[in-house]
Amino acid sequence: MTTSTQASQSALISGITIPDSKLANEITQFIRDTETTLLFNHSSRVYYFGALTGQRRGLKFDAELLYAGAMFHDMGLVPAYSSDADRFEVDGANAARDFLRGHSISEHDIDLVWTAIALHTTPGIPQYMHPVVALVTAGVEMDVLGIDYSSFTDSDRNAVVKAFPRTVHFKEDILQAFYDGIRHKPETTFGNVKADVLADKDPGFHRGNFCSVIRNSSWRG
Repeated sequence: MTTSTQASQSALISGITIPDSKLANEITQFIRDTETTLLFNHSSRVYYFGALTGQRRGLKFDAELLYAGAMFHDMGLVPAYSSDADRFEVDGANAARDFLRGHSISEHDIDLVWTAIALHTTPGIPQYMHPVVALVTAGVEMDVLGIDYSSFTDSDRNAVVKAFPRTVHFKEDILQAFYDGIRHKPETTFGNVKADVLADKDPGFHRGNFCSVIRNSSWRG
């Protein structure tokens, strides 16, 4: 593990820190070795913002499982883990599942992490589910969309960003990372927010239309 990674891991922010466990350390090293710095830092911030949200809401959650969900949530954008036909969220969830199965984690807990990752771009549902599922999405929404931004103190926001910096042009950088990770399978964006990314970046992209699918199905009437 690099010195910079060790220093970041030791960040204690309003009582929240990355779990000091064998599993968490191995997750950190694996993600650090596999993802870009942009995605690694983003995923780390997702963990902190998710955990801080859980603390503020009085939710009980397993920090290791939340960390696993946060750190793997964008793994499907990495070419080596990107399938030809599945949504990138599912690819990330599958990568997390494979990793956790190699670390003697229960299938119940693996399913929680899988679901948290698979649903992290599906607004309106995760907040009613298990805290691990809800908080991965909450962390993503805070770091990418700025949802609930004002509920975090300036000191907490600044501390998280100091530990895991945002790039100068993070908004555009993360949009480009999304596009680069999904442009080879545009059909997987049907009915989800990533269709907006393709529409923004590719003038030739044509969205799938739910109404057209119904009207053009093989059913009569």
